[in-house]
Amino acid sequence: MTRARAVVVAVVLGGCASTAGQVAHESVVAGAQASDFTLRDLDGRQVHLSDFGGKVVLLDFWATWCVPCAAELPQLEALYQKRQGEGLVVLGIDMDGPESVAQVVPFARRYNLTFPTLLDEDTRVINIYNPKRVAPMTVLIDRRGIIARVRNGYNAGDEKLIADDVANLLK
Repeated sequence: MTRARAVVVAVVLGGCASTAGQVAHESVVAGAQASDFTLRDLDGRQVHLSDFGGKVVLLDFWATWCVPCAAELPQLEALYQKRQGEGLVVLGIDMDGPESVAQVVPFARRYNLTFPTLLDEDTRVINIYNPKRVAPMTVLIDRRGIIARVRNGYNAGDEKLIADDVANLLK
């Protein structure tokens, strides 16, 4: 591999978290009140975090260029399908920039995502919850609007940890 190509690979992969399953401490912390926000979904509708008061909310920050995100999203979709009737809401927050945002709709369709996918084109929400732009990153919010867990990255098997955290909050 040429040096220039190695640099490009490092830059592309550098945005994806390699610290899968670790609890994040950089931006938001467990025990803090979740900040409300409003973003557009893929159909152009406004979605407010506050619309889901009384539910357990999992925010998933992802991007089309992130390989671990592509592995995690089907797991989150399965969890959403299994637990939405119990009060789980999954909100996918896309972190693609102008160069790749056009790929978001086909990507969401390819993975059959039924939970809302939100676009944060001006990065307001990303700047609050994920200023280091770790991908993927999940923020789990309890029924009272308190951040219960923040996780950076994804490795196969992490879905069990996430499912356990969700189950505990849904009790």
